[in-house]
Amino acid sequence: MNTMLQEFDVAGAVPEPPVTLGDTGLVPESIDDLLLKTLYVQGARTGRELAEGLALPFDVLDARMLLLQEQRRLEVVATVGPNRGSYRFNLSEAGHERARQAMGACQYVGPAPVPLKLYEEWVVRQGIGNVRLTRPMIEAGFTSLVLDPAMFDTLGPAVNSARSVFLHGEAGNGKTTVAETMAHLIGGIIYIPYAVEISGQIMVLFDPSHHEPAGTQDQDGGSGWLRSAPAHDPRFVAIHRPVVTAGGELTLDQLDLQFDYNTKMYQAPFQLKAAGGVLIIDDFGRQRVPAHELLNRWIVPLEKRYDYLSLHTGVKFRVPFESLLIFATNLEPEDLVDEAFLRRIQYKLYLPGPTRQAYTEIFRRVCDERGIPFDPAAVDTLYRDYYDAVGIEPRACH
Repeated sequence: MNTMLQEFDVAGAVPEPPVTLGDTGLVPESIDDLLLKTLYVQGARTGRELAEGLALPFDVLDARMLLLQEQRRLEVVATVGPNRGSYRFNLSEAGHERARQAMGACQYVGPAPVPLKLYEEWVVRQGIGNVRLTRPMIEAGFTSLVLDPAMFDTLGPAVNSARSVFLHGEAGNGKTTVAETMAHLIGGIIYIPYAVEISGQIMVLFDPSHHEPAGTQDQDGGSGWLRSAPAHDPRFVAIHRPVVTAGGELTLDQLDLQFDYNTKMYQAPFQLKAAGGVLIIDDFGRQRVPAHELLNRWIVPLEKRYDYLSLHTGVKFRVPFESLLIFATNLEPEDLVDEAFLRRIQYKLYLPGPTRQAYTEIFRRVCDERGIPFDPAAVDTLYRDYYDAVGIEPRACH
């Protein structure tokens, strides 16, 4: 991960913590329900524990907790300190009843969501279009690969475009590795909310399988960047820029909101989990859905930089499309997409098989990694007895 970009992000703006209830952007009753559901699921908690669980300052929550006490839905069961933050709260009988009703409407329990408008603002502010990489930085990022130097003439603009890239070439020549390297090269830290509130519905965004929280310690044991970072809205989590890969298992419905009828909440689709980072469509053309249908789904987002999603209630809303979209395939582009769509993909990179010189360098590096003395005669033997004799094309993966 690029240290310079990390430091830049730390020095930049962060989501400011809410000071008042109005700052949260949420309807007060939704916070009430989240408080009651938290106690319903987790049992008695102190005021500070509730504030930590909901990722909201205790001073913001306390006014609602006082109201819930007046409504006989919340009660103090113990005092373990001098202030209300140390009081231990639990549900009354009326509170249990209201919590059950709230759970029936939505079973989400966790950090309070942020409103859609605030989420949209931070996606745009942290878009990869705001990152600029120099050629030396890009060349340094690809030192683990053996590439034709001329390829950097296209790789650099492609990474900095924050638009779309079409990687194609024969299997085994490093398309997926190049795509992942491009993604990790961008680096940096961004803030994403744990969950987003949309017209009264909850969409869970943070996904540990795709989002790597930024650590609090450097590898050498020194203070990590978070220790000196300004305080931020705890409803957001600091993560490394995401890299989301979807392969042959991708279907069209996975690009829409995933509603769970049991829990009554949504999971964000791939493109939202990749917001601020990179979305790789690997093995493009081998998905269960026909390629042209998948591509038609991307036409508007690629051109307009926003996408439309729908709730199961019929409400349709707009979200920013702020990720570098990389298609990687070993099929011929002309067999997958029409000319009109190819025009919408700004950068097309062909990764050919390695030259004899490049193959020899890859061979030497692999020998070094495995502690094997490198002998050029081995490469000569491979070319003479296999590639030339049998007519096999060399591949970088060999």
